[in-house]
Amino acid sequence: MQTIQNNYSRSMYKILEDLDSASTSQAVCNTIVEGITRSTGQKGCSLMLLTPDNKALYHSAAFGLSDWFVKKGPVIADASITETLEGKSVVILHGPTDERIYYRKQIKEEGIYSILSAPVTLKGSTIGVVRVYSSEMYHFTVDDISFVSMAANFGAVALENTGYFNSLQKDYEKFVGSMSQMRCELGFEDCSEPDVEPPVDKGPAIPFGG
Repeated sequence: MQTIQNNYSRSMYKILEDLDSASTSQAVCNTIVEGITRSTGQKGCSLMLLTPDNKALYHSAAFGLSDWFVKKGPVIADASITETLEGKSVVILHGPTDERIYYRKQIKEEGIYSILSAPVTLKGSTIGVVRVYSSEMYHFTVDDISFVSMAANFGAVALENTGYFNSLQKDYEKFVGSMSQMRCELGFEDCSEPDVEPPVDKGPAIPFGG
């Protein structure tokens, strides 16, 4: 246990160094997802932030995931996302079969099994979600959750310092446009909505990518 904590302490120090040297908002986002992925040793990580009107999540950055998976389309927020936006960390042990996940088929095709969803907070408010994806069945520990949350929250402060949130709404609109174009190029019948395998209970409509 002590070794894991020491490793995470060193990893956090490295992430803070990288955040301090990041010169752009996108560099900060990339530092967050790459740093978390490498530090936890998992398959990948994605960062989704709420737009200023709090109506949508914008996929700000990803590491270790295919472009197809990241841009698979908007979706009604699944149960794990909804809980995370309420400030709770959620662990999905087996994503391909867990009914709290909408994109079960796509998650299976991407080779994802376990998922950690942790809230990203700034000044006491939840402003987004960071997700960590495992390529095998993995029980995320309290140390894992604490490290991921801390790294994401430090990243949120760095993003605020770059003025990122002032341009977030415009970036989200550009993302939706490029995502729709890619879906058309891939031959989806409906370029605006994905082929979703919904769970039994439907959550609130919060479109997001990833």
